[in-house]
Amino acid sequence: MIKMQVIGNLGRDCLVNNVNGRNVINFTVAHTERYRDSQGNNQERTTWVECAWWTDRTTVSQYLTKGKQVYVEGQPDVRSFTRNDGTAGAALILRVRELQLLGGRGDAATAPATTPTEGTSASDITNTSSSNASSVNDFDEPVDDLPF
Repeated sequence: MIKMQVIGNLGRDCLVNNVNGRNVINFTVAHTERYRDSQGNNQERTTWVECAWWTDRTTVSQYLTKGKQVYVEGQPDVRSFTRNDGTAGAALILRVRELQLLGGRGDAATAPATTPTEGTSASDITNTSSSNASSVNDFDEPVDDLPF
């Protein structure tokens, strides 16, 4: 089995479709990598991943809106196609097994922090807010005394 993990922002609001009696939530995730090239210039490279989450738990779709940061994990696949101009193209597809909402534009404290995977129930979803996260200043020890 090949497993892929992506952290990125949703490129548009998700779409909920019904295919042969099963629900699928389709969305795209953009992961942007920032780096310096050999001349020292700042560069950016964005990779778009098309995601398909086959699930009956479609209530999470209200939280999958453009700009939200998510963590998705699943099995990757590559789809080949021919563009209108006749050139070959390929798309990176991810069949989602796990999804976690991390944040993004317009965060609300009422949004679920994680969504259930296939083996869990909807009551297992927990609500968290960003105020529960500790910051570096919450610790009594000086930051410069790290062992590494």
